[in-house]
Amino acid sequence: MEFINEEYIYSLLGDGSLNNPQVQKEAIKKAEEAKGLSLKESAALLNIKDPEILDELFHTAKRIKEKIYGNRLVLFAPLYITNQCVNNCLYCAFRKDNKELVRITLSIEDIIEETKFLVHQGHKRILLVAGEHPKQSALSYIGEAIKAVYSIDYNGNNIRRINVNAAPLSLDEFKTLKNFGIGTYQCFQETYHYDTYIRMHPSGPKKDYAWRLYAMDRALQAGIDDVGIGSLFGLTDYRFETLAMLSHAFNLDERFGVGPHTISVPRIEPALNAPAAENPPYALSDSDFKKLIAVIRLAVPYTGIILSTRERAELRRELFNVGISQISAGSRTSPGAYKEREKHKDEHSMEQFQLGDHRTLDEVVKDCCDLGYMPSFCTACYRSERTGDRFMALAKTGNIGKICVPNALATFKEYLNDFASDDTVVKGKEFLESEILRQNESTQKKVRSMIDKVDNGERDVYF
Repeated sequence: MEFINEEYIYSLLGDGSLNNPQVQKEAIKKAEEAKGLSLKESAALLNIKDPEILDELFHTAKRIKEKIYGNRLVLFAPLYITNQCVNNCLYCAFRKDNKELVRITLSIEDIIEETKFLVHQGHKRILLVAGEHPKQSALSYIGEAIKAVYSIDYNGNNIRRINVNAAPLSLDEFKTLKNFGIGTYQCFQETYHYDTYIRMHPSGPKKDYAWRLYAMDRALQAGIDDVGIGSLFGLTDYRFETLAMLSHAFNLDERFGVGPHTISVPRIEPALNAPAAENPPYALSDSDFKKLIAVIRLAVPYTGIILSTRERAELRRELFNVGISQISAGSRTSPGAYKEREKHKDEHSMEQFQLGDHRTLDEVVKDCCDLGYMPSFCTACYRSERTGDRFMALAKTGNIGKICVPNALATFKEYLNDFASDDTVVKGKEFLESEILRQNESTQKKVRSMIDKVDNGERDVYF
């Protein structure tokens, strides 16, 4: 655990010189180059209190995100396949000692039905989520689930990228997981503060801090190209958590030449019979949440920052402006909930946590257009092997947009043709045309050719 240096992190948090407005402004100015920041510079930005400097921080985060990723917001949905779990995390409704939770593990037939629902909504990428259980979330079951999801096709529409959020695996198990054809392997440390970690995980295999911390190392060593890290904010001081998570990102980049493909920033939300969720030890304000997201964008400009539907719609709109590049939409957090929702059944007795944004995918897509953000369903990099260090080389140099923009526009046209409501079609076509006209002549020609193919019935058009 040598790269999570708690003593050094606390020394930065206690360093009064980092409260200096001039030091903070210099860090922001350096960040404008989109080359990242040091841990010390990041600590200075986390200490910002002056409203004018905060405003400068937020505007810079927006510019850096757009320099790398443009105005695109990648859309996905989680697919929970089991809430069985042998861990006892105090912030999670899935914890072993929660006797009030209705336990369920989806059959392959159930997974197929859930996938059909998501495909018919217009989704192209999902995050497969499973609790940790030696039988109910065994690697063989996850493999069968992935195969089932990929098998669904609806007039050329299908799930084209499956990211996986599951318990840490051994090196050999990660090699097996890679062979299932996954995209990103995602695993959150939850909290990097060791004493808090032990307190929040009183029993179960998750109690092993180091096994979880080094999961990304094993995944990358096993050949999985893309990994995603995250913290659950509210368990300890958000400044410590942010700096520790950045330490993790820096270490991965230094050791493997590939930093985290994504960083997730969930906050604790109420969860059934989960004591830490009902009374978060370090509840995080909206303003501090906004600040830490902006700091992450400046510190690791290449990463995809994920915002979930834990947050209410009004706040999500605001956070899009400070560096968010991927969002979930139309989410449910219990196994079988997409199908059950159609039957108007209560799912709260099975869900992991409560949601803040209950809008449908179509409502979120329309809102993105209204706000000036391009809804992207693109998965071209994954299938074109622009992953790992190949993706990072393009992202770190700001060249990924040259590929992503045409592909995003083509997949958005797929959505408008096949799944959008009448109101969203009107708004979306207008927005699509304005986005095409923003491109140079060569890109416009390329995009219009791709869109013609989509209008003529082709699907999954990309380059």
